[in-house]
Amino acid sequence: MENLQKKLKTRHITMIALGGTIGTGVFLGSGPAIHTAGPGGVLAAYGIIGIMVYFVMTSLGELATFMPTSGSISTYATRFIDPSLGFAFGWNYWLSWAMTLAAELSASAVIMKFWFPESSSLVWSGLFLAMLFFLNYLSVKGFGEGEYWFSFIKVATIIIFIVVGILMIFGIMNGHSAGYQNFTVGDAPFVGGWVGTLSIFLVAGFSFSGTECIGVAAGESENPRENIPRAIKSVFWRILLFYVLALVVISFLVPYTNESLQNSSVMASPFTIIFKRAGLAFAASLMNAVILTSVLSAGNGCLYVTSRIMYAMAQEGQAPRIFAKVNKRGVPVMALLATTLIGALAFLASIYGDGTVYIWLMNAVGVTTFIFWLGIAASHYRFRKAYLAQGFSLKDLPYRAKWYPFGPIFAFVVCLVILVGQNYQGFISGHIDWKGILAAYLGIPLFLVFWLGYKFIKKTKVIPLEECKIDIHEFQ
Repeated sequence: MENLQKKLKTRHITMIALGGTIGTGVFLGSGPAIHTAGPGGVLAAYGIIGIMVYFVMTSLGELATFMPTSGSISTYATRFIDPSLGFAFGWNYWLSWAMTLAAELSASAVIMKFWFPESSSLVWSGLFLAMLFFLNYLSVKGFGEGEYWFSFIKVATIIIFIVVGILMIFGIMNGHSAGYQNFTVGDAPFVGGWVGTLSIFLVAGFSFSGTECIGVAAGESENPRENIPRAIKSVFWRILLFYVLALVVISFLVPYTNESLQNSSVMASPFTIIFKRAGLAFAASLMNAVILTSVLSAGNGCLYVTSRIMYAMAQEGQAPRIFAKVNKRGVPVMALLATTLIGALAFLASIYGDGTVYIWLMNAVGVTTFIFWLGIAASHYRFRKAYLAQGFSLKDLPYRAKWYPFGPIFAFVVCLVILVGQNYQGFISGHIDWKGILAAYLGIPLFLVFWLGYKFIKKTKVIPLEECKIDIHEFQ
């Protein structure tokens, strides 16, 4: 049987981690976030979530350099905690990305109608799905190259935005700021107090989602023991720098009281507003094109991650064996076809009829990122414990996460708090909003069904530390 091919170079791995995080969350979501919590609240929320994601990344870095596998958290949880958890993490994550693919197809059609208002949604979505499938079908290098250039455009846009914004702040370009006035106007800098800041935590978390894809890509990296630590060390700080600097620029130039920030459309994007103020007449078209690359990048990542997760689970016996087959180019074609088909069907469900099933599925997978990060933290904690319990030396680890055990424990607790408190407004608004609560928390019972169902059927148990499968030669 053919195996996956290790053809992702350092530049691919770096851009996958970097571009996987930069998307519509910063381009479109930053405006409503600032409007809700004010400049101080947004910076505090993104700062705290950023620290948490840093610890998730270092935990993933230690796991992925020691065991570079495309199964990522599914494999790690199966080996170091309980196979039922690995099953639940894997299928929950697969479903999440398959639904995200459908959402990105819908978004691509909306974006193209900015330029071609009379065109058919099906035509554009079908065209982009075919293009993304072809990139992934070619080889892992095709996916890597596609992601590299999609990410390059996003990164270049943010750098240009920050440079232009700083020049405007200091009055070198048009529309300079009014000093610190935006930080003192109205209820700024913390609009709504701690409640306002807390309400942005989920938004901030989703803005950082996608970073964990580097763990899946590790299985096809040319030299994971060098590439993964290098990417994790450099990329996280660049991401945080991009986000924080972009938010600071927006805060100085656009007051949170600006009503247009409530809208998450391209025209109301803080990036569009500031580029227009700087004198770029084509700002809206520019940002629409950049957002299109973000959507295509996300769709490209959806197909890659889902096919590799399904491939790895099939190898572990947690998915049908047919999905473990790969072609001569090292591509798990059946797993790729399965995700493409499910994503296309979900997209069709979203545009025909009332789309109720699709909406429920999207709600069900909405919290998957935090469940996944929580799983990474728990798996890393157990891995380190098992590694030492079996007599291995820490100095033999190719990459060692700093601040252990504080890091994974901190990440676990923060993720758990966000998962539990994501829709606290539904409980304190005077009357309980059962519909809103059900939509927000649907993903948690779905995860529990996967976990406890597999546990009941297979009679799995938590693996003792001394029995966790650690083979230092298996992934070398």
